[in-house]
Amino acid sequence: MKNLVSMKDLSVEQIMAILKQAQLFQEGASSQLEQNYTMANMFFEPSTRTKMSFEMAERKLNLNVLPFEAGFSSTLKGETLYDTVKVLESIGIDALVIRHEQNNYFESLIGKVKPAIINGGDGTGNHPTQSLLDIYTIWQEFGTLENIVISIVGDIGHSRVARSNADALTRLGAKVHFVCPPKWQGEFEANNDFDEVIDASDVIMMLRVQHERHDGVSTFSKAEYHNAFGLTEEREKRMKDNAIIMHPGPFNRDVEIASELIECDRSRIFKQMENGVYIRMAIIEMILKGRE
Repeated sequence: MKNLVSMKDLSVEQIMAILKQAQLFQEGASSQLEQNYTMANMFFEPSTRTKMSFEMAERKLNLNVLPFEAGFSSTLKGETLYDTVKVLESIGIDALVIRHEQNNYFESLIGKVKPAIINGGDGTGNHPTQSLLDIYTIWQEFGTLENIVISIVGDIGHSRVARSNADALTRLGAKVHFVCPPKWQGEFEANNDFDEVIDASDVIMMLRVQHERHDGVSTFSKAEYHNAFGLTEEREKRMKDNAIIMHPGPFNRDVEIASELIECDRSRIFKQMENGVYIRMAIIEMILKGRE
C-alpha cells in the first residue's frame, strides 16, 4: 500500500492487517520502521480529532512532524495544491496527511508526486481513516463484523464517513442500514423512520448534521430534528442489551444525540477517538514500510 485515499484501496485482508497492527500498538508494541521519516499534516478544513490524532500517531512512531498551517501557506496567494505538495516534496517530506474541501483532490497528486498521500477527508467523498477506526471499534466490541447490524443515522448525503463505511462494512460482512430525512439521503437507499431500526441494531452510528454544507437552508429546527432523527433517551432504552452507540464527532448535543448519552455505558464515542491514534499509527507504518 503506497497511499490511502479511499477504502476501496484496501482489500479485506489489508483491512484486517491494519486492525491487528492497531491492536498490537494499543497493547504497547513498538514501531518497526527502520528509517527516519518526516511527515506533514495539511488541513484545509477545520479538524480536531483527525488532525490531532494523526499528530499523536506520528509522534508515537518517532517521526519528524513538520508543521503546516493552511491559513499561512502560499495557497492564499493562489498556489495550487499540487504545487504546494511539490514544494514539500522538494524539501524532503516523505508522507502527507491531507484534508481538503474538494472531492477527490488526490486525483491531481497520485502518481505525480513522491510523498505518500493519506486522505484525512475529501469534501463529501471519502474518510478512510475514520472508517478504519470505526471498524476497529466494532471489531473490538463484537470480535467480528460478520452479520453485525449497523444503522448509520443522520446527514447521510453529505457524509464522507457514511460513504467510506458503506463500502468497507458491507465487504466485511456487516448488515448496514441508513436512516435519514428524505432530502438528505443522496445516492443511498435509506429508511426515513429511525424507530423502525432501533430494536434490531447492534450498532447505532449517529452522524453530525453538517450545517455548513446546507447552503444556509434549515430543513428542521434543532428540536424537530432531535425528535425525528436524534438518539433520544427514549430511543436508547429500546436498544438491544449489548448494542453500542457511536459518533465520528464533532457532535451537536441534543440535536443528533441527547447530551446524557454521549458518555453513557453504551457509548463508544470517546473510545473511537482513542482508537483513532492506534489505527493511524498502523496505517502510517504500513505505508512507510512499503516504501523501505
